[in-house]
Amino acid sequence: MRAKKSLGQHFLMHARTAERIADAAGITPTDTVLEVGPGTGLLTRALLARAGQVVAIEKDDELIPTLQETFAKELAEGRLTLIHGDIRTADLSTLPERYRVVANIPYYITGEILRYFLSHSHKPTSMTLLVQKEVAERIARSKKESLLSLSVKVYGTPKYEFTVPKGAFVPAPSVDSAVLSIRDIRQDIFVSSKEEERFFAVLHAGFAHKRKLLSGNLGVLAEKAVVSSALQDAGIPERSRAEDITLSSWQDLARHLS
Repeated sequence: MRAKKSLGQHFLMHARTAERIADAAGITPTDTVLEVGPGTGLLTRALLARAGQVVAIEKDDELIPTLQETFAKELAEGRLTLIHGDIRTADLSTLPERYRVVANIPYYITGEILRYFLSHSHKPTSMTLLVQKEVAERIARSKKESLLSLSVKVYGTPKYEFTVPKGAFVPAPSVDSAVLSIRDIRQDIFVSSKEEERFFAVLHAGFAHKRKLLSGNLGVLAEKAVVSSALQDAGIPERSRAEDITLSSWQDLARHLS
């Protein structure tokens, strides 16, 4: 199978790594797993060995015939559903109430994929993703928060599972990857879409200019006196920077600013 640079494809070629990813996802025989971009099917096979049902969505039309041939038995049995399409336009409402996402995703759409699932009205219960190592570290290991880390933590609990060296892929990417899991994803973290929008408006404003103090960045949302009062009510020092604020403090701040 020829990887397409336009799709950011790097095919996982180590079966043991695929098994470790499936194990990290904590899959049980009663689970339905949504796999994004099955590629060569290596991870698909590991998922099928553990899950009751696997739904695989593949955008690359050249990979579909090979996947159909490779998994003819599982397709016939109904244990595997193979969909030719783009996950970003997929209808998630057709999935069961509880489902897990497991995927080796292209680096360039990592943020988009995270936003798509975590902000969706039909969220997965967990996500286990093979992403760029630096991204996994920024989300789950960094002592400093970022727009990305907080955007994940507000919905679930991220964990850096293990590193995957670039040699495990064909073609090999220029950097190492890592498996990132997000567990305990909540469906009801925000009481309304308006509250969700407000939280992210405050978050984006706070991180708009990294070198500026948080109080200065929030000036685009409210007058100085209002911002100062909201910071005080949320227990945030006036001279704080966005990267030093915990998730719970951001949530308090968003409520006070609203």
